[in-house]
Amino acid sequence: MNERKYGSGGSRHVPAGLERVLAAEVSLPSRMRHLAVGLAGLCGAGLITVLWATEPETLPVRTQAAFGSLIAVGLAWAAFTAWALSRRRPLFAQDRVVGACLALAATATTTAAGVALAAVRATPAAALTTGLTGALLTAVAGVALVRARGRRRELLRVREELEGRREVL
Repeated sequence: MNERKYGSGGSRHVPAGLERVLAAEVSLPSRMRHLAVGLAGLCGAGLITVLWATEPETLPVRTQAAFGSLIAVGLAWAAFTAWALSRRRPLFAQDRVVGACLALAATATTTAAGVALAAVRATPAAALTTGLTGALLTAVAGVALVRARGRRRELLRVREELEGRREVL
């Protein structure tokens, strides 16, 4: 596909600004952050799995559901990392959008479960505190998603602009 677009032997000139942006998308620090997130998710899922498996007695259904959910979230972050690190080309910020969606889903689900649990087991003040904290974290994840989508839109716009210039040349 690239040979058809760029020719088989021709070199491609990449504007300095775009080269800097693309280098940041695939830089070692960026990949290390992805790796840290994936390892944290995998370690968390593994730890909860071991804790669950070594319980001497059967856990209540709600506890099993909570453990299963936390394991699923950890494995989702590990899968996200594997996907992001397996890409050999710039993602045009698609990894940020996927990560922000995952963060938003995890925080919203955790907030709902936490508020429901606090409403049943704790005081109204504890339920309110849990709800407000969860709402704040969910809002932060929502802002991250909006910013990630904006970044992706901007990179795709730059790509389309450069492809338009290339066709003129």
